[in-house]
Amino acid sequence: MKQRTSLAALLLALLFPLAAGAQERAERPLITVTGEAEMRVVPDEVYFDVSVQAFNRDLKAAKAQVDGRLTNLVEMTRRHGVAARDVQTDYVSVSPRYRGGSDARQLLGYSVRKDLAFTLRDVSRAEALLSELMESDVTRVNAIDFRTSQLRKHRDEARAMAIRAAQEKAVALTKELGQRIGKAYSIEEVAPSAGPMSQNALAQNVSRSVGDGEDSSGTLALGQIRISARVVVRFELQ
Repeated sequence: MKQRTSLAALLLALLFPLAAGAQERAERPLITVTGEAEMRVVPDEVYFDVSVQAFNRDLKAAKAQVDGRLTNLVEMTRRHGVAARDVQTDYVSVSPRYRGGSDARQLLGYSVRKDLAFTLRDVSRAEALLSELMESDVTRVNAIDFRTSQLRKHRDEARAMAIRAAQEKAVALTKELGQRIGKAYSIEEVAPSAGPMSQNALAQNVSRSVGDGEDSSGTLALGQIRISARVVVRFELQ
């Protein structure tokens, strides 16, 4: 019995400081603010993803057709200054095609598809490259994304701006109440409510302008990439 009593007393002695600490933290006067920042940068590279496809009754013939078209496409990227390290085969597919039901189906041939992804780092050549792609054996343009090679740098800058915005907001709010903020109690980065204006949105715009049947001249407007940051900061009140 004494052992049980001693054990209970020991547990209470250990848990009491934890409970007291938790209560103290919960009652600590805090102010919570959100800081947001947005910056726009001009893209300095363009990412292309295209497909080359062929169909033939003979699998080797279909593959040879696709490989030949892909070779021509790679040579095209070289002429426009795309480095070899920025070109890669992104997807490969071989699909047999049949006619008729499962009991008496007949093999018609094979569809072979390969995707090529490449990054053009001289954006001044993007328009000419796209025009040549439209006149080539490319089956489909899957994506055209405008990007920046300094994304990490710009994200860090936007995050720092968001932190400063949160601090300035906290100072302004507490000043109206005759108080001041102390040190930051917690900092949390939150995904912005709206995504970057980004590459996907711009790529969709390009796809529409290229596919509308009009002259492709002037269809690539680089615009700007929106990079944003949002943080939630809790400051101690003094």
